[in-house]
Amino acid sequence: MSLEALNERVKTDLSYLAYGGADWVRPLEHSEGHVYDVVIVGGGQSGLGAAFGLLRERISNILIIDENSDGLEGPWETYARMVTLRTPKHLTSIDLGIPSLTFRSWWEAQKGAAAWDEVGKIPRGDWMNYLRWYRKILKLPVINEVLLKLIEPGEDGIYRLQITGAGAPSRLLLARKVVLATGIQGGGEWHVPPMIADHLPGHLYAHTSQTIDIAALRGKRVAILGGGASAFDNANFILTEGVAEAHVFVRREQLPGVNPIRQMEGSGMIERFHALADEDKYAVISHFFHYNQPPTNDTFARAAAWPGFRLHLGSPWLSVAESGEGALVTTPKGEFSFDFLIVSTGLLSDPALRPELQQVEAHIARWSDRYTAPAGAANPLLDAHPYLSPGFALQSRDEAGRKLLHGLFVFNYSALASCGLSASAISGLKNAIPKLVCGVADQLFMDDREQILQAYYDYDEVEFTGS
Repeated sequence: MSLEALNERVKTDLSYLAYGGADWVRPLEHSEGHVYDVVIVGGGQSGLGAAFGLLRERISNILIIDENSDGLEGPWETYARMVTLRTPKHLTSIDLGIPSLTFRSWWEAQKGAAAWDEVGKIPRGDWMNYLRWYRKILKLPVINEVLLKLIEPGEDGIYRLQITGAGAPSRLLLARKVVLATGIQGGGEWHVPPMIADHLPGHLYAHTSQTIDIAALRGKRVAILGGGASAFDNANFILTEGVAEAHVFVRREQLPGVNPIRQMEGSGMIERFHALADEDKYAVISHFFHYNQPPTNDTFARAAAWPGFRLHLGSPWLSVAESGEGALVTTPKGEFSFDFLIVSTGLLSDPALRPELQQVEAHIARWSDRYTAPAGAANPLLDAHPYLSPGFALQSRDEAGRKLLHGLFVFNYSALASCGLSASAISGLKNAIPKLVCGVADQLFMDDREQILQAYYDYDEVEFTGS
């Protein structure tokens, strides 16, 4: 099968499902301009999948905005530096159960069925190309180079989105519902320890999420702080690009060998996480944070195969200081001099860190507002996560915030505590997107309850005309 033939198959499959039927949502007129039923912030895999899910539910008055250029949405062509995805290739995601929309169908259409059997894991660049195809074949309404600056709730139940950027059609978008499909960093910010940020000039370090001038590091000694999969992805990447030495520093005495995600993928934990009581959700995610994701065997092997690779276990950084033209790192096992530092210390999730939420974040319920962990089991990182409904809606910590937050949905990594492995993990998207769509659609329906019911009671079109 060719890609052209697959494109026709997708159209046929969708026609069999009556995809593209008339909207049921009541259109709104507003003096300030067009009101979208849903604006999705983020055009990566989560945002695209959410849009397709809404369109399947006959909610088509939607718009996706993304701050990146067309084709560069998400991390895959920017700061993601792994060779392949970590997710097993057989797991499906944003196809939402339609075989012709799966990555496998797209792959086999171009390379043949035998080529699928030869794939161990999905190459990162091919995944991005699949997302580009998915957006195009479904004709999803994405506007690129549009940055959301601020969400302003209105007394009329309409959100005013202050936007900027080269692609912005205006400085203001109006929306009844807003879905923040803003990826792994969209619920907070990437974390750089103060010992680095407060003591080194910016040209001596970078977080893994940032652009790194690799050409300037060729032949240099580079240190990487962190023991997760990203640290080893970056080590392999910079060594491939000509860095002389890449030293990975890990505080643990031994690298973790267990990846909880693999157990979750086959145990029902992803699909049924919403059914757990809060105490179980808290314990499960605390356990997840404890293990995090170890590097995959192939990722570690690629990095370790380089002559310039060094692994330092049991070596947390005690202090960092500028030294000559580089940085001096002190650990319990000695001092080390480097030309540059790469920080792979993850992120912090907290609505207070998001500038677009500054008008509402004080009202947003966190886990610390709804659940108190047993003595000795509290996890401050988890406590700061927003407390969401099973449909990813923000909840208010006070009565004053209920109306302000009604219509805001968080479909990014900070949903982890409330909704499990979902919005920023390929493994969870298949199950998360329908829950999000249901949450959004239910709100739209109930917001218009009076009009919808009145239209039902007033309906008098004659269907049966026989005697």
